[in-house]
Amino acid sequence: MTETLGQKSWMTAPAAAAVMDALEARGGRDCVRVVGGAVRNALMGRPVDDVDLATTLDPPAVIEALTAAGLKAAPTGIDHGTITAVAKGQGFEVTTLRRDVETDGRRAVVAFTTDWAEDAQRRDFTFNALYADREGRVHDPLGSGIADARAGRLVFIGDPAERIAEDYLRILRFFRFYAWYGKGAPDAAGLAACAAARDLLKDRPGERISKELLKLLAADDPRAAVGLVQETGVLGVVLPAVGGLEAFENLVEIESEMLFECDPLLRLACLLPADQIAVAQTAERLRLSNAERDRLVAAKGQGLRITSWMSPRESRRAVYALGAQTFHDRVKLAWAASNRTATAPQWRGLLALGDSWRPPAFPLTGDDVVHAGVPKGPMVGDVLREVEDWWIDHDFIDDKFSAIEKLKAVAQGMAY
Repeated sequence: MTETLGQKSWMTAPAAAAVMDALEARGGRDCVRVVGGAVRNALMGRPVDDVDLATTLDPPAVIEALTAAGLKAAPTGIDHGTITAVAKGQGFEVTTLRRDVETDGRRAVVAFTTDWAEDAQRRDFTFNALYADREGRVHDPLGSGIADARAGRLVFIGDPAERIAEDYLRILRFFRFYAWYGKGAPDAAGLAACAAARDLLKDRPGERISKELLKLLAADDPRAAVGLVQETGVLGVVLPAVGGLEAFENLVEIESEMLFECDPLLRLACLLPADQIAVAQTAERLRLSNAERDRLVAAKGQGLRITSWMSPRESRRAVYALGAQTFHDRVKLAWAASNRTATAPQWRGLLALGDSWRPPAFPLTGDDVVHAGVPKGPMVGDVLREVEDWWIDHDFIDDKFSAIEKLKAVAQGMAY
């Protein structure tokens, strides 16, 4: 089955054309086609970001063809037939057509082929098994991919249980693709297969889990998909410590209504309990980066309470104590937990203050304390903290002289 898209700009762009020209110079016309996401998105009227290519050439021939054309060829996944071609500073994954020889749910042993239909059979979902040639003709070896893409139907190729047994991460991809592209009710057979196989995700590498999870949470509105992840028991497998869904759903709605950019990591924070130890353990389980872990733990911290009725002075104290990023995160989390749309202007005001106000630097140092007569040692820090507390209480007074006078008064009252 074929359908014509026409020659799209992402296909005729100089960089993509250079790679395809290089491959066709070696393998002839139609030895290379655009595959997967770019074709699916074009059919669905969605933006096309990455252009991946499939070819009948084997990896050594791909490398030779690219090199002969003066293009860079990086063997980024050569064992599975993938070479990254670089043209005009842009990278393209070029993968040889293949079939699975052996799979164990974690990795696959593949054999290369020149049969487009055979390559299509080993893919995950019907709307990802689509190929477009340089004239813009879409080839659908399975016969249902084009219709499924246009209808937003997420359907496993063949038996869902068999596809999942080949790669356990397809469980999460089912929900991720549903969040991004699904319309209407999910495919019942696929959903049941994901629920039945959920425990197979327990021993998958944390970084692979987090990659899929954060991609799912980056969808414009992943609420229905996340609800399904919870209902099937998959959420409890990938996130052993789970809070409720209400705050998560509220955050997605707030981001949509207020035209905020969606924040997958903060959405993840909403799904976690208010327990910094559990959050840190989850971050370790998911192998998040140190920066991501620290942001999650700080966002879910206890103590300083954020409310919609905080005064500007209280808000400045909070920004100074927490830092702008953590203040921003805690405001959004508190807003989502409150579920009170009537206070939206106050919450937005807090966010605006956190974005615009830059905490001043405390004007005194340890040397100032020593010069005031306090002997070197632990007492210096105690005095400095007491004066800083006074400075904060006075709303970060911009008067170093007054701070020094306060320092002298504190120093005189200390027993050394």
